[in-house]
Formats: sequence, C-alpha cells, structure tokens
Amino acid sequence: MSLTSFKIDTILKWIATAILIIGSGVNSLGFYPQGPLLLGLGGLVWLSVSIMWKEWSLIVTNATLLLVNITGLLYTHLH
Repeated sequence: MSLTSFKIDTILKWIATAILIIGSGVNSLGFYPQGPLLLGLGGLVWLSVSIMWKEWSLIVTNATLLLVNITGLLYTHLH
C-alpha cells in the first residue's frame, strides 16, 4: 500500500497516537509543561479525527481530556 492511498484521517490518527506515546513518556519523566503540552496536542489531533469520523464517544472523550489538560495548564501557570 502506498502513502498516497492512505486517507488523511488514517495519517492523522497515527500521528496523534505517536504524539500521545511520546507525550506519555515525556510526562512520566517529569518534564513539565512539555509532557502535558504534547498530550494536549495529541488529544487535539485525535479530536479532529473523531470529528471527521462523527464518532461521538471519541469526540466526548477527547474533548473532555483536552479541556481538563488545558484547565490544568492554565491553573498551574496562572495560579
């Protein structure tokens, strides 16, 4: 299968998955705010894919996780 035969959602879901795996590793090593920022970015890309698929369970999950992530980062930096 060639790269041109992949759909954009397939490419994005694997990019998001890679970002989340890297973000989890960075986060577990205690790098702040890099870990949460990577996790938020991965969640945002997965949210985009979820919207493309119109899959409500993934939309709600990823939107909620992204909101919690952003809220935690803002609380930490503004508090």
